[in-house]
Amino acid sequence: MSGLPIISADQRMAEQRGIKGVILGPSGIGKTSLLWSVDPSSTLFFDLEAGDLAVEGWPGDTIRPRTWDECRDIAVFIGGPNPALRDDQHYSQAHYDAVLQKYGDPGVMAKYQSIFVDSITVAGRLCFQWCKGQPQAFSEKTGKPDLRGAYGLHGQEMIAWITHLQHTRGKNVWFVGILDEKTDDFNRHYYTAQIEGSKTGLELPGIVDQVISMVEIKPEEGPSYRAFVCQTINPWNYPAKDRSGRLAMVEEPHLGRLMEKIHQPVKSAAERLRFARPEKVTEAAPAADTPVTTEMTTGA
Repeated sequence: MSGLPIISADQRMAEQRGIKGVILGPSGIGKTSLLWSVDPSSTLFFDLEAGDLAVEGWPGDTIRPRTWDECRDIAVFIGGPNPALRDDQHYSQAHYDAVLQKYGDPGVMAKYQSIFVDSITVAGRLCFQWCKGQPQAFSEKTGKPDLRGAYGLHGQEMIAWITHLQHTRGKNVWFVGILDEKTDDFNRHYYTAQIEGSKTGLELPGIVDQVISMVEIKPEEGPSYRAFVCQTINPWNYPAKDRSGRLAMVEEPHLGRLMEKIHQPVKSAAERLRFARPEKVTEAAPAADTPVTTEMTTGA
């Protein structure tokens, strides 16, 4: 019998999987208010913005890290150690053991199925502030600050943090961030995540399973409405990705129902490989089978 630890198809499909995603939207669109659409008894609010006025009265649990060190400690507490890392590296077994001494029994995390991180934009600021004080942020020759070194370290730190949370297989992890509209040298508009440096924003879509843009859609007729844009090919060029293959281009802005849809039975290979050419893309309305609600409280 082979000692190679092969995971059979049945074992893999029986594993409990968590969704890892990022929700990007302009300020005030209601991203934080998405907490009202999830089960508060099984959701942990990772509050980095101290902007919980939009969810005042939400009956779920909250943590409020104030430093980058705390962000890393909480990440390893949630995700456990990475056995591939040396003891002198963050997220290693040694780091995990030290955090257990600080926070106690990791079994307290068992009740949480979802981690709602608000926001990755603020996490990037905390990380960059920490990076500016590290040796890599200073020139070896002159000893003066070197922003290139700080940004390089920032990219490494942010990607390591996001990747560690992404490997927490049994939990849903949602990163929330601000969506910026920018203009390139040819006066063309494009959208990107508001995060310090460029490395994190470029690599983030490749790390997570789902990229969702929460935006206001303005139809040619009728009132505007908020919606999730979930597919890469969309008429507005919003950043989006659906690794599950279960979401329509436009979904209602309800995180709880979105996760239920992603957790539906997997589509067959024939369905997943069917790339039909759409007859016409209409910006005015979501998919026919997708109800859109606008009742959610407006927030950050």
